[in-house]
Amino acid sequence: MNVEVTPLPGIGVRKDFALRNGRRVGVVTQRDGQIELIVSKSDDPDACVASLPLTTEEAGALANLLGAPQLIGQLTEEHRDLPGINTRQLPIKSGSPFDGRTLGDTALRTRTGVSVVAVMRAGQVHPSPTPDFTFTAGDLLVAVGTSEGLEHALKILKHG
Repeated sequence: MNVEVTPLPGIGVRKDFALRNGRRVGVVTQRDGQIELIVSKSDDPDACVASLPLTTEEAGALANLLGAPQLIGQLTEEHRDLPGINTRQLPIKSGSPFDGRTLGDTALRTRTGVSVVAVMRAGQVHPSPTPDFTFTAGDLLVAVGTSEGLEHALKILKHG
């Protein structure tokens, strides 16, 4: 997919790509840091049919929603020929006993046999987090393990 980057003098930068139907979807990052999700008209790619301002936190959450499934899909495909191995997203929700604590504090691998292979945070992928990686509410952990291990890991992250 070809992402076009267009400088907008005095405003910021537009990054977008073409959909199959001819519309363009993208993001305008303004010089003051404001972010807008945009959708163009199908007959005029320079005219917006919709514009949605996003906070940095909202943009990160949207990026997590879009990025994590792609990563999960790729890992699932790679593990397809390995029976009993599954990939799953495990959220760190507000109020989790591990919000503000490290991966090592969870002891997930020891307690469940599950490995955390990446953490999605604010649209950024943090691959192969080390035991001292500190979680924050909103993180999505990408974990690999058995179905039972993943279920147990989800309960641990939720209840301790």
